[in-house]
Amino acid sequence: MKFKVKVGDVLSEPVDALIVGICEKGRELSPIAQEINRLLGGVIDRVLKRKGFTGKPEQVEVINSGGVIPAAYIFLCGLGKEEKIGPEQIRQAIGKVSLRARDMGLKTLATTTSVYSYKSGGNSSDEVARAIAEGAGLAVYKFSKYKVKENNNAKYIDEIRLVEETRIKATEVEKGLSTGRIISESVNFARDLINHPANDMTPAILADTAKKMAKGNRIKCTILSTPGIKQLGMGAFLGVAKGSQEPPKFIILEYKGGKRGEKPIVIVGKSITFDSGGISLKPAEGMGRMKYDMSGGAITVAVLRAASMLHIPLNIVGLLPATENMPSGTASRPGDILRSMSGRTIEIISTDAEGRLALADALFYATRYKPKCILDIATLTGACAIALGNHAIGMLGNDKGLKERMAKAAEYVWERVWEMPLWDDYFEQIKSPVADMKNSGGREGGVMTAAIFLSKFIEDYPWVHLDIASVEWNDKERPYIPVGGTAIGARLLIQFLMDFSKRD
Repeated sequence: MKFKVKVGDVLSEPVDALIVGICEKGRELSPIAQEINRLLGGVIDRVLKRKGFTGKPEQVEVINSGGVIPAAYIFLCGLGKEEKIGPEQIRQAIGKVSLRARDMGLKTLATTTSVYSYKSGGNSSDEVARAIAEGAGLAVYKFSKYKVKENNNAKYIDEIRLVEETRIKATEVEKGLSTGRIISESVNFARDLINHPANDMTPAILADTAKKMAKGNRIKCTILSTPGIKQLGMGAFLGVAKGSQEPPKFIILEYKGGKRGEKPIVIVGKSITFDSGGISLKPAEGMGRMKYDMSGGAITVAVLRAASMLHIPLNIVGLLPATENMPSGTASRPGDILRSMSGRTIEIISTDAEGRLALADALFYATRYKPKCILDIATLTGACAIALGNHAIGMLGNDKGLKERMAKAAEYVWERVWEMPLWDDYFEQIKSPVADMKNSGGREGGVMTAAIFLSKFIEDYPWVHLDIASVEWNDKERPYIPVGGTAIGARLLIQFLMDFSKRD
């Protein structure tokens, strides 16, 4: 799908459909909506008087223009209450419209930024344009690689045009569209990685995909195999990998957008390409979904891609400890003791608490960079889903300012976080009588005990941990979040980095 910016009159644009935002019933129509209403004999007034469409979020009404204007259809999309209109409301509205237009087989759509911020003035043109690009780009994503018949009959939107009144405004819109397009394409790149079945997304394939992405985006990619991982002393990571016939890969991505010698931000993404639970085998029901356990790694690759394409002026490192977690005669067992890269020893209580083992070594490796901060993103605990449902990311960390920055970015992109405590008391649950710590502290406080475990491997560097287990798989389609892998957390980290580069 292409995005195009033009200077002109949106009502004169020869497209399949024109998109017009409508505030919740009772609010004044935008000038564009007023003109459409006049040209079509009060059609919008009649729609609003009927029961059904009131301008609430996610509502869409399709009007046939009858040839009065060049556009064949007019899509009225609900924006909700005017005072609450922001990027998220626009993303949702455009997402719903894009899905409707695609299903109708429409190819070209047009809109203008003024119909989304016409009265409150709270949204700049570039913000609106970015939200439009994200909403449309994310909504129409569909993973259908393995559905041959569907691919042969697939419906696509070819182009969305933003028609602006002046060249100055069009320039602002072009900037926002470019940012939104890069972000949505990067998120969809991550979604593709997550949605691939585990037989086609092994550690080696993930590493090769990361390498190809890096080559085209001025990013250095280093891939370590078993000998190199052993040389680093990553016994915790290898303890997870030893049950699988697929060899592990430690993927290092280095983007240098900042000054020479400037300390980087390091992002560590959990990259378990399939998690059976190991010897502590998971139930069969839902196990197929565990291909998504590499979501953190997929997001990390996507974030580095976006950082390069957006020219974010920071040095950023991405680390992916990629492996499967499988049961076999060579797999780690409950009761085994592993020695991590840091030298700390870990008693295995459950082999299904494997992600923190791989992350432990990757986090300790991150300290080699003497970074500004360390971020990790992981589908780490089922406890997070129980605690927060599927609308919030669990956030924990050791630096108040860093957490505040993350929370601010989260609100802007609507990938919201909820801070949970990282008290030393939780470490009592993972103390071991035979090793420095256990890899599991039981059911109680699972989000916190997992995070306190990770905290022992980052030394004193500022650190934020994002537990995305609750949000990374979607069973029911939402306005711009399809069924399957969501890559939620990617836009959050991209926004965090964009903000960090401006304030640092």
